[in-house]
Amino acid sequence: MTTAPWRDPAQPAAARVDDLLSRMTLEEKTAQLYGVWVGAATDGDGVAPLQSEMTAAYDWDELITHGLGQLTRSFGTAPVDPALGAQALARAQRRITEAGRFGIPAVAHEECLAGFTAWGATAYPVPLAWGAGFDPELVEELGRHIGRDLRSAGVHQGLAPVLDVVRDPRWGRVEETIGEDPYLVGTVGAAYVRGLESAGVVATLKHFAGYASSAGARNLAPVRAGVREFADVTLPPFEMALREGGARSVMAAYTDTDGVPASADPHLLTELLRESWGFTGTVVADYFGIGFLETLHRVAGSPAEAAHAALAAGIDVELPTLKCYGKPLLEAVRAGEVPQSLIDRAARRVLLQKCELGLLDEDWTPEPTGPIDLDSTANRALARRLAEQSVVLLDNPDGALPLAPDARIAVVGPRAADALAMLGCYSFPSHVLTRHPDVPMGIDIPTLLDALRDELPDAKVSFAEGCDTSDPDTSGFDEAVARTAEADVCVAVLGDRAGLFGRGTSGEGCDVTDLRLPGVQAELLDALTATGVPVVLVLLTGRPYALGRWDGRLAAVVQAFFPGEEGGPAVAGVLSGRVNPSGRLPVSVPRVPGGQPWTYLQPPLGLAGDVSNLDPTPLYPFGHGRSYTAFAWEDFAGTETEIGTDGSYDVSLTVRNTGDREGADVVQLYLHDPVATVTRPDVRLIGYQRVRLAPGEARRVTFRFHTDLSAFTDRSGRRVVEPGALELRLAASGAEVRHTARLTLTGPVRELGPDRRLRCETELSPVS
Repeated sequence: MTTAPWRDPAQPAAARVDDLLSRMTLEEKTAQLYGVWVGAATDGDGVAPLQSEMTAAYDWDELITHGLGQLTRSFGTAPVDPALGAQALARAQRRITEAGRFGIPAVAHEECLAGFTAWGATAYPVPLAWGAGFDPELVEELGRHIGRDLRSAGVHQGLAPVLDVVRDPRWGRVEETIGEDPYLVGTVGAAYVRGLESAGVVATLKHFAGYASSAGARNLAPVRAGVREFADVTLPPFEMALREGGARSVMAAYTDTDGVPASADPHLLTELLRESWGFTGTVVADYFGIGFLETLHRVAGSPAEAAHAALAAGIDVELPTLKCYGKPLLEAVRAGEVPQSLIDRAARRVLLQKCELGLLDEDWTPEPTGPIDLDSTANRALARRLAEQSVVLLDNPDGALPLAPDARIAVVGPRAADALAMLGCYSFPSHVLTRHPDVPMGIDIPTLLDALRDELPDAKVSFAEGCDTSDPDTSGFDEAVARTAEADVCVAVLGDRAGLFGRGTSGEGCDVTDLRLPGVQAELLDALTATGVPVVLVLLTGRPYALGRWDGRLAAVVQAFFPGEEGGPAVAGVLSGRVNPSGRLPVSVPRVPGGQPWTYLQPPLGLAGDVSNLDPTPLYPFGHGRSYTAFAWEDFAGTETEIGTDGSYDVSLTVRNTGDREGADVVQLYLHDPVATVTRPDVRLIGYQRVRLAPGEARRVTFRFHTDLSAFTDRSGRRVVEPGALELRLAASGAEVRHTARLTLTGPVRELGPDRRLRCETELSPVS
């Protein structure tokens, strides 16, 4: 029997797909362009708003006779034992392959924002904690672990990472981002992509593009970012994750920018993404995003018109179901309203990706090849390492930390004894289990209270909740104050409860009007500090909160951004001194809560000045973090020099641990452009290096700056390097400059293309 060319793995993928397409009917091609959400609730109580309205009815047995593009969240919709879930997914794939003429399986996708969103899977720290770690190599390892778990269960595509750059910390999805700086987001995000893709899982970059710049920090609000902000802040992380990470999929954002929804924007999804950047993978819709062109954006008058607009713009796959790309699209093509060439274009991209995944091979099998352990010992060890590196010591003015091992400690606050305090909104327990209250957590998540008692067995630890995370009830204050008054030190554990669409204080659809602590937690902290007992504030949050009200009144401040299932022991280790804190802020911590949403990427008019009585200067700047040891920055090599607009320059120094314990410092390189043809941020990060040192040890850090890193978008929309003065600032944060190298760029204005250098290479070398 002769094997058809499309089944022959010895043939080039393009030739195989061309042969297959030539054999397929319109219905079979279109079936590759949508997914179905088996098991999704349609009673109005689903995972997302409008789910019931936006999910089309279908007959499964009839549907799969034409094939199927995607299977939506087999594991992430309801609690299911992973081994049984993998078997159920395999059975579904068998039915799909047996029903269709060509036996092509579906791509199974799942969320993996902070771990595989499945019951019993490791809940890692959220991406904002990845940013705090300033350690792309560790995040790449994280991506590999998550990718292997996804593949072990039969999943092919992960809907992560989020590469939105924080523009307003009141936005509910700040916890899902990596931070407020595009270089940090790009380098860490690309590392996660490399890890996920190395495990054979298709990484999906989201949300392309501008989603985090929504007006008023409201979820899914219009984006009013200017052309240069979009080009220089919003887009670079996506470009880096594609070029350096190798991501094979991109998810279109829900939002519109200057009146054009991303899901219907051919300039964004085709001209920029494919023609300029050379992307060859698949573009998928955010859930219901194509239908929203009709119902929310009102740029389409019917599901068929929405399908036409999205398909023409460049969206290949409708997720999570077939509201628009199903029957409405088929009828529109038959009526001559939509060119069949658009179907062919998208189907070809989808099938090429399936070919890469081995789904067109005759020997493909859906059955798991080995045991499924989604919360292995290795996973938990990695979760612990990442959590420990992400904890930020914001302040410790008088050395209240580490805590004395035999101290009397009052642990107070609504986040101290709740395991969910460690998890973000896309963890399975927060995302799904809240609708299944009788189902156990599925993973062990020590609370901070329990972890601290284990960490300090000789200490006398008492506890009082004090108040709820968001409820206004203050009846617990008296007990909290009484426990504090009896103690040597109070550890106040405050923060967020992750949730979805208003069911939490942080998470998707949980936006806030200002940056004061949720509920009455601020009043509780006032009552605790009024006792005169030293108060160590521990924040377990998904965003930064304004802390200026307590500046100078706290014994120490520790920030952890939803540090995952091992977050309790990690934070307890910092409090006890077992862990030397080394996290750095990926977002600024504001001084005042209202009216000043602010990130550090400000041009001169965004900084404090005499023209306004409002001072937006943060209490703790981007990149800030303290340690229990001390570091000296020595032998700085940087002078005033001239280089061409296409030149490069090395700047270096020696970092020495002058303390008595091992620790890690983060050397940060910022660019300051004194004069340009458009306003520029006063400083912006262009390089960083994490340096771990034993007591007395020193290492030399060299940054290899290239002028491409000084480029920006000029008035005509070109990305250029301009001649003139520049400063390279080596700093411990965006506001703590230690050394400056002054450069003068000479020569003509130089225009850059999409092949420009995106990364500042660094080198670490030993010092004798």
